[in-house]
Amino acid sequence: MRFHRKVALVTGSSRGIGRATVERFAAEGAAVIVHYRRDRVAAEDTVAAIRAAGGTADAECAELEDGDALGAMFARVRERHGALDFFVANAAATSFRTLQTVESRHVQRTFGITVDGFLRCVREAVPLMKGREGAIVGVSGFDSFRVIRGHGLLGAAKSAMETLIRYLGVELAAEGIRVNGVNPGYVVTDSAKTYAGADFERIRLEWEASTPAGRMGEPEEIASVIAFLCSREASFVYGQTLVVDGGLTLR
Repeated sequence: MRFHRKVALVTGSSRGIGRATVERFAAEGAAVIVHYRRDRVAAEDTVAAIRAAGGTADAECAELEDGDALGAMFARVRERHGALDFFVANAAATSFRTLQTVESRHVQRTFGITVDGFLRCVREAVPLMKGREGAIVGVSGFDSFRVIRGHGLLGAAKSAMETLIRYLGVELAAEGIRVNGVNPGYVVTDSAKTYAGADFERIRLEWEASTPAGRMGEPEEIASVIAFLCSREASFVYGQTLVVDGGLTLR
């Protein structure tokens, strides 16, 4: 129970890596806020599962591109919990198109969530973390440094996020807040299945063959690294983005 009496907010945590992360935090004693944008049923299912396991969880809906909505969400966190210890920026959205075909609205939404939304959340989270040895983790992706078909826009946004993580790692050190990132490889999530479409099982074999570990990662494996980065075991880790990809990008 290393996170007993801690409070954690994870964006996009109704499914996939986000859900695995809030479940991990809750299992180790933290009160968690399950953020979602649209799928209320999935968020409530995540909350119910955590509560059934003896944990503490609440759901919060907010559009990450809406500054007022974000401010209101963090205000409710303050009212309910009085503080925040961990913030994980996991949510992302994009249009999987070539850069020649993306439209301005796709650029605005992708960067609005991954870059602007991330910074806005950090600004809201920091006052709630002061004096509590807080930790912030951004979830990136290996499209930030390796070309993946249709990922040019998201890869650029994730690359920008990793740069922000380095700068914030330095800027917030004096506040006693550590900022780091995690960069997963191929992970079995709804997002991966959506990207692959009807060919998921065939593409999965290709992904597994290209990964030295011989398989795709599980959301829980990424969640365990996020939990590590928020724990005291990572007390001397600042501004780093850890690659967790089963050796994929070593080839």
